[in-house]
Amino acid sequence: MRNEFKILRIRGLRAKVTLMLLFCLPLFAGAQGSDITVSGIVLDETGIPLPGASVVEVGTNNGVVTDFDGNFELVVSENAQLEVSFLGFVTQTFEATSEEVEIVMESDADALEEVVVIGYGQTTQRDLTGSVSSIDLGDIESQPASNIGDAMQGRAAGVQVITSGAPGTNPTIRIRGIGTIGNNDPLVVVDGVPLNGGLNQVNMQDVESLQVLKDASATAIYGSRGANGVVIITTKSGKDGKGQFNVEAFSGIQHSTDMIDVLNARQFAEFNNEMLSNAGYETNPEYADPSSLGEGTDWLDALFTTGRQNNFTVSFSNGNEHTKVYTSLNAFDQKGIIINNDYERYIFQFNSETEINDNLRFGNNLKMNYDQKESGDTNINNAIFSLPTNPIYREDGDFSGPLGHPLYYGDIENPIGKANIVDNSTEGYNIQGSVFAELDFLEDFTFKTLFGGETNFWFGRTWAPSYEWDAHIGQNEFLSESSNRSITLLWDNTLTYEKRFDDGSRFTGVVGTSAQENRFKTMGGSIQNFASTSTQQLDSGTDQQEIGGTESEWAIFSYFARGTFDFRSKYLLTATVRRDGSSRFGEGNKYGTFPSASAAWRLSEEDFLVDSENINDLKIRAGYGITGNQEIGNYAFASSYNTNLYNFNGNLVTAAVPTVLPNANVQWESQKQYNFGVDATLFDNRVDLTLDLYRKDTEDMLVPMAVPVTSGYSDVFVPSVNAGKIRNQGVEVLLTTQNIEKENFSWTSDFVFTYNDNEVMNINSDTPMTTGGIGLNYNLARIQPNYPVNVFYGFVEDGIFQTQEEVENGAVQVAGNDPATSTAAGDIRYKDLNNDGVINDDDRTIIGNPNPDFTYSFNNTFRVGNFDLNIFLQGVYGNDIFNANRIFTEGMAVTSNQSTAVLDRWTGEGTSNTMPRAIFGDPNNNARPSTRYIEDGSYLRLRNVNLSYNIPVETFAENALSSARVYISGQNLYTLTDYSGFDPEVGPNGIDNNNYPVTRTILLGVNVGF
Repeated sequence: MRNEFKILRIRGLRAKVTLMLLFCLPLFAGAQGSDITVSGIVLDETGIPLPGASVVEVGTNNGVVTDFDGNFELVVSENAQLEVSFLGFVTQTFEATSEEVEIVMESDADALEEVVVIGYGQTTQRDLTGSVSSIDLGDIESQPASNIGDAMQGRAAGVQVITSGAPGTNPTIRIRGIGTIGNNDPLVVVDGVPLNGGLNQVNMQDVESLQVLKDASATAIYGSRGANGVVIITTKSGKDGKGQFNVEAFSGIQHSTDMIDVLNARQFAEFNNEMLSNAGYETNPEYADPSSLGEGTDWLDALFTTGRQNNFTVSFSNGNEHTKVYTSLNAFDQKGIIINNDYERYIFQFNSETEINDNLRFGNNLKMNYDQKESGDTNINNAIFSLPTNPIYREDGDFSGPLGHPLYYGDIENPIGKANIVDNSTEGYNIQGSVFAELDFLEDFTFKTLFGGETNFWFGRTWAPSYEWDAHIGQNEFLSESSNRSITLLWDNTLTYEKRFDDGSRFTGVVGTSAQENRFKTMGGSIQNFASTSTQQLDSGTDQQEIGGTESEWAIFSYFARGTFDFRSKYLLTATVRRDGSSRFGEGNKYGTFPSASAAWRLSEEDFLVDSENINDLKIRAGYGITGNQEIGNYAFASSYNTNLYNFNGNLVTAAVPTVLPNANVQWESQKQYNFGVDATLFDNRVDLTLDLYRKDTEDMLVPMAVPVTSGYSDVFVPSVNAGKIRNQGVEVLLTTQNIEKENFSWTSDFVFTYNDNEVMNINSDTPMTTGGIGLNYNLARIQPNYPVNVFYGFVEDGIFQTQEEVENGAVQVAGNDPATSTAAGDIRYKDLNNDGVINDDDRTIIGNPNPDFTYSFNNTFRVGNFDLNIFLQGVYGNDIFNANRIFTEGMAVTSNQSTAVLDRWTGEGTSNTMPRAIFGDPNNNARPSTRYIEDGSYLRLRNVNLSYNIPVETFAENALSSARVYISGQNLYTLTDYSGFDPEVGPNGIDNNNYPVTRTILLGVNVGF
């Protein structure tokens, strides 16, 4: 629970102390002169102390909050009145007295209703008719993280969050599955303003509430942008009473959750000798005695390092009956688990609200952000492939390069050298904020106008010096710089009418307009060959100068309306409609209308259940609506042109050449969503259950148009047409239980379960769309009707040929009799699916599905005295991973290092039926995409363990501190999985190709309130 004086928990560890103190000077006057010291304890109805209850001298800002044991002490004026408040309880007032007092708070059923922020308004959890997940920030506080998206993982049913260990990266969020082959990112709204940048721009410690709108009845108020769901973030505001100054800090170390084992020098020499011999080549004379080579170079150990993470946040909150202020400063830095991968971020937040009179209010929300990412030329696969027989450094201290023929020494550029000498950096300057005014008039009406905006400036720079590492020579220095600018403006106006009737019914209506526009501009250039590396400027280069830039803009204007009717808290209706006009569509298709409706019936208010002892609240919900997706690019309706030079009568002339066929009929992707839900509170409020069944049909999905070459336009760069359909349907469950609730011990649990079934119903033609490209003409996946999106496609492995007779009796794979150039014993046998006696591309089929059958999480929180223990498990089941790394780490086709899995390779009849022979050149193409690389991606992860101690500040610092907490937290401590790669969390497409692994983190933290 929260109250007006709840200590704002803030984490972090970096910034100048003097700066913080100056930044957080009290904005309002403190306590007034007084003659009486009032002390006492605040309890609930069962006698359990209420920590964090607010005790305020009426008419002043003089106040305190109760400590962990419910105690308080406050110096007040003589004859003062004191007010005690706590969320979920009736506020009480008593006269000041010098005698110790005991305040017993009474439960307030209405106050217990959790406020849920929805589009252009708010409601309570009890009155919801749509599907909205409200994430408990208390759970997130137990998992210190730099990014609120990371902390969301597993916390909400129907919401899949996929993280990465790379510093400064934003997680991937999918709400109710993949609904389009285009952009599937949800709309993120922060304090009423859509966020164009990533969630890295939000300090998690500044967040007051976090809701995820999932079904159309909840998201249709956002119309053309609600198809992929909506994440609504509300930052903190000031609280009435005495100013609160808070410090939160954590610091920790990070490692990779797992590591791939590769061959050492001795093992590689043996393998290399065998691979070359099998292909008829002479072996490397230096490998004549492999046992003499020892372990050799561990390139992965040199690339990976111990990462660290530091976070420091200070905040100040204050307010009185007219003005409230909240401000904070956050400093975060992270050193990645790979050398020269670093990230820094600073966020300033300032929120205020002023009440001019009883009817007029205005305020602002402002967030300023600066971040910087640094990285070298990092390539995990090259560190795996580099030969353990080659050193990292030469005797002169310079980086080494392969010496000699690539057949013996490989041709991989030194990955440690590239990671160190190449400098890739990105600087970002971001501002997001809004100012608003609210006017109450005619008793039941409120008008609100909000002007907001977001500016994003980011600058990229890559510098690569010249080098000479043996056979590898980079002759010219290279410099590339880019400047990018994105400016978004928003103006929203809403008129709200709220009427309460004498019978307890209530009607709320909202109408409004929204206008938003964005302008984006980028320019950049590159050049090579510098006279001096000390002058790293574009003007200092001399060769191969290139320059380019582009500019685009879009705008959207919308009308919307929503009406909700609550009849005696028993029957609830909600209807929404939004009409959007977007510049991204051509004439005749600019506008789209997106309606929705939902209803709920509270059965627990009916006569047959109202006296039930076990059912405290029971509500069923149903809804239907249409939402849209406009994320198709800015000029999809128009033709695209390139400029070329042509020789005309001996003169070079510039011509504009159309490359993309225009499609003036392109329009919104639309999603029809059905939702049925049940909300139940049972067994004396000890069990809360939320169950949702849904179906989401994406219609008019944008897919590539089939363009014949004879049209004169490109058949590669093609326009999009509205011709596809994808269906997602599933089940979501959220179960919260109060297992034990005693004075000195409590145990609560949360179980989240999501099942989603995804199917492509239709695309533009019968020809499947290829996707999942990883280079080398490998397309690992496709989009095909009657299958889930992005299913893997390839050959079906059928064991290993053990004898030449088996080869001759099987389907022809690579014809011939020479084992060095054709299929032979020890090669992989593939299934002849069309029974034509030949293995070719016609024998490929669907071989895997990256979409999980279900996701789940299990969270437990224990409180014993002043100790809190949180244990959070999160898992995914039923998805396949295409481990594309193994195409190369187990390919055994070229001179590069391999994983230790090849130690079990086929060396003669009966030696292996899973790992083929080692042969240079791979004549049978054993490395072709096949079921060989499909792995079970299911995992169960110990996502977070947090042990904290709430220090009883009254024992040593009751006049200085209002709260203090120390904790130790471990994240991603253990993962139960059969996956053989670095980590099974690889992204929604299920392809693991040089992915940056998730990190294991150990943190120490402290939260202090003054």
